[in-house]
Amino acid sequence: MINLDGAFSVIGITGNNDFFAFKDQHGIKPLCAGHNSDKSIYSFSSETVSFDINGFTRAFELEPGELVTVTKNGFNREQLIDNPKKAFCAFEYAYFARPDSIFNNKFVYEIREQFGRNLVKEFPKIAADADLILSVPETADDPAMGVHEESKIKWERASRRHRYVTDRAFILLDKERSSTIDRKINILGSKMSGKKIILTEDSIVRGDTTKVIISKLRKYGVKKIYMYVTFPRIIGPCFYGIDMATYAQLIGSTHSPLEIAKIIGADAVCYQSIAGLVSATGHDRKDLCLACITGEYPTPKAQKLADYMKYKFLSGYEEKNRIYEIEDNGL
Repeated sequence: MINLDGAFSVIGITGNNDFFAFKDQHGIKPLCAGHNSDKSIYSFSSETVSFDINGFTRAFELEPGELVTVTKNGFNREQLIDNPKKAFCAFEYAYFARPDSIFNNKFVYEIREQFGRNLVKEFPKIAADADLILSVPETADDPAMGVHEESKIKWERASRRHRYVTDRAFILLDKERSSTIDRKINILGSKMSGKKIILTEDSIVRGDTTKVIISKLRKYGVKKIYMYVTFPRIIGPCFYGIDMATYAQLIGSTHSPLEIAKIIGADAVCYQSIAGLVSATGHDRKDLCLACITGEYPTPKAQKLADYMKYKFLSGYEEKNRIYEIEDNGL
């Protein structure tokens, strides 16, 4: 395990019918263990909510570099990597995780609400000028509640998500993305006309989703649009399971917040600070993977790939594939 570079959470069955699970040495992705009421059934899951909805009890979160086997006697825990360097994916808190799951002994929704409160504190002049709060459903709903609680501005529930359109827009092909966004999010324009709004969003990857929504808001006569973005500006690719693997596709890798605001049609784009993000999660900064927002990767292969491809990108190289699929990767 110590020689493997990357993020992985593995579950399997041995030839003796023993059930096992283990995490990479950095614990980049979540994996927890649980059981039913009489401990006759044991389970592993990436999120605690799967235990809740099936009547199971969460037992523990696997540690980085830990192997857990399940036999007739229950869980057997073994630490395969001594003194592992933790690097839990911070993007789980902003985007991927369900709000009703628990990470680091906190409900994810509570952390997202704190993101919203942090943004009001970090950008108070924006809050002072706004009339309404609007969220990009659904991961930005909890931050919108936090903004409302901190600022006392009304949160207008005038954006609704089509529950049967389940595609994640940012991982779709370019030609599919705009049509998916149009079908996925409906805005009640009559509630927005003439208003100065704070639009909460979990993150800005390419900027396509936000651009489409802002264009709709402008058509409805919104006076000003201020973006409150919970995840700090994404400046680098991810090699740990999130499909944002080139610099060219990341609007934040080549543009400042002022430039991004102009491109997407907003009056201002306000990113939560890294310090605010870290504080809300309850982790120490050193225990989080912040690679896509700092350029500092927890594994050596990823750092070499990122540094090499950033050099090539800034030198004019046209990225056509995911970075790790390029044959001439210099490594």
